[in-house]
Amino acid sequence: MIIALDIGGSAIKAAWAQSPDRITQMGRVETPRTDFAAFVETLAGIVAAAPTAPDALSISICGVTDIDTGTMICANVPCIDGRTLDADLSKALGLPVSVANDADCFALAEAGIGAGKGHDVVFGIILGTGVGGGLVVDGKLANGRGGYAGEWGHGTILATEAGDPPLSVPHFTCGCGRKGCVDTVGGARGLERLHQALCGETRDSREIVVGWAGGDASALRTMDVYIDLVANPLALAINLTGASIVPVGGGLAGAPGLVAALDSAVRCRILRKIDRPVIVPALCEVEPGIVGAALLGFDRFVYV
Repeated sequence: MIIALDIGGSAIKAAWAQSPDRITQMGRVETPRTDFAAFVETLAGIVAAAPTAPDALSISICGVTDIDTGTMICANVPCIDGRTLDADLSKALGLPVSVANDADCFALAEAGIGAGKGHDVVFGIILGTGVGGGLVVDGKLANGRGGYAGEWGHGTILATEAGDPPLSVPHFTCGCGRKGCVDTVGGARGLERLHQALCGETRDSREIVVGWAGGDASALRTMDVYIDLVANPLALAINLTGASIVPVGGGLAGAPGLVAALDSAVRCRILRKIDRPVIVPALCEVEPGIVGAALLGFDRFVYV
């Protein structure tokens, strides 16, 4: 049995998994963000609450493991930033521990039991507060030891003109320190930033997509530019990876019509001609971070 955790900046969601398709959720607790001892104590409490002693702990987390050093890069949970988290937790808890980025775990879940089931190459993307992604090839993460595969949200790639007719779009500064990253416009905060720049209005992302669906003129203009900006790098990612399906998760994925509009725009831009949707809504009904963590744990520790 494996304990699967989805750790974010505000909450830790837990489950115990007897197999990849037998997962029982255990609830959620607040994430200790600044005190590593409290962080470990919280995880120990989750382990103690499991119905039987687990064989391993597998974690989906809002951070990235540097492939060269093995250390975490995690701004949302400062107490684990810079740590070799898997080794530190394994020592503290007396269990084997695996750790992977939450977008990677999302992609694993969609490849295993969601929209990507049956596809050899699955590129799972997140359009939430920001932009993320994970790449799964033949059922396994492309970056199995950590790293940045699938992180299409970063890189100075955005166009400076977009929409029909074209509008000039500034390159905004990204949290990674660069300018012009997809993350600066692709997520909810980015969409709000883009709308402000184009229309001079301060509007919540939900207001913008609702206005778009309702025919609001300024929202229509912003979303036209947004789809044009996001579709180009997404098409490039598909060409580079050979992905045959791209499940989309995150808050913006639920905006009516958005995934279909992106699919139409992307399929016009990729080399492979496909007469079915490629960009599709995520289908995993259980928490995808937990499912992905469980799949990763069973794969790494071979307990199935």
